[in-house]
Amino acid sequence: MLNTRNLLAGASLALVAVAVHASDMTGAGATFPAPVYAKWAEAYKAATGNSLNYQAIGSGGGIKQITAKTVDFGATDDPLKGDALSKGGLQQFPAVIGGIVPVVNLAGVAPGQMKLSGKVLADMFRGAIKNWNDPAIAALNPGVKLPSSAITPVYRSDSSGTTAGFTGYLAIASPDFEKSVGAGKTVNWPRGVGGKGNAGVAANVVKIAGSVGYVEYAYAKQNKLTHAAMINKAGNTVQPDDSSFAAAAADADWSKAPGFGISLNDQPAPKAWPITSATYILMHKSADNPERSREVLKFFAWALNSGQKLAGELDYVPLPPALVKQVEASWKEIKDGSGKTVMAGH
Repeated sequence: MLNTRNLLAGASLALVAVAVHASDMTGAGATFPAPVYAKWAEAYKAATGNSLNYQAIGSGGGIKQITAKTVDFGATDDPLKGDALSKGGLQQFPAVIGGIVPVVNLAGVAPGQMKLSGKVLADMFRGAIKNWNDPAIAALNPGVKLPSSAITPVYRSDSSGTTAGFTGYLAIASPDFEKSVGAGKTVNWPRGVGGKGNAGVAANVVKIAGSVGYVEYAYAKQNKLTHAAMINKAGNTVQPDDSSFAAAAADADWSKAPGFGISLNDQPAPKAWPITSATYILMHKSADNPERSREVLKFFAWALNSGQKLAGELDYVPLPPALVKQVEASWKEIKDGSGKTVMAGH
């Protein structure tokens, strides 16, 4: 049985400091990386005494808060395009890589036992497949006992980078999904139940028998949800873990988009998990408070180097060393009022 404390923890994973002091770093946004940001923040405070207060409110909320300058950094799983970065005077860089996984609530089905394709998953969420014993699902799962009960999709009700990554993949897998539902941080779901944040989706999947949802893998793992295996672009059945997420990112060309904003969905590598995403940090290039901006960059410099083992423990994938160097080099664009970079040595 699920320990409900895990779900409650998931809703506030990144709230590291109860009271925000003047010296605390503040951030807000994506729930996708909240588990690893919480681990990093705890370890960083133990090592340095410096606190991070991060509010996991969804990628859309993070973009709004950094735009309004109410936080030191915003976080999004749906990277901003070059024109939006330029217009907002924002610097964007990836922090960690993870996987989005379909999760189900079906009695008698073990984690990883059910197999789904991108097209079948898309048809489930667009309402073309309405029951668990549909022939399309059964054909992928010989020997798995499938009930005749209705499928209840569970989706994000807030503006979400996890939704952007998930719907982006389903739009690739199914032209019908792209036409009828589309892709983005918010879409018009034809049916189902909404939940706020990855934690809200996880909680609803636990409560609703016959449901299917999508969450970042750390939430599935921590809350003991039943994930499905996926058939990837190479035609192989893969399970979600750090190695399949890393396979999706292995051949990525991070330089081909402003702010490192590339998609890792539907990669051709034989072992690649098909719904993989980087999560991103947004900061203003012109720092109103250079000292706070410097502290944020020092935190992420520590995280990208000393915090890698902690990321792996939660089945996130650390950035490749070459990419870490590119990210650190990009920080020279964040400057104080006199035009000097806020991060010494960058």
